[in-house]
Amino acid sequence: MPYVDIKIAGSLSREQKAEIAQEITATLQRVAHKPPSYTYITFNEVAYEDWAIAGELLDGK
Repeated sequence: MPYVDIKIAGSLSREQKAEIAQEITATLQRVAHKPPSYTYITFNEVAYEDWAIAGELLDGK
């Protein structure tokens, strides 16, 4: 059973999450032959101030 955990800086709309979930589910079905009912996806939206790259927070302050 695939479990996909998506972490993203900022936020996504409900529509964006639905489209991403459909695309990932379809890819796992096509490539890994996993039935859609087996695929679980979670979205973790992280505030820009809680994410850093190269030692710098993404909020730019």
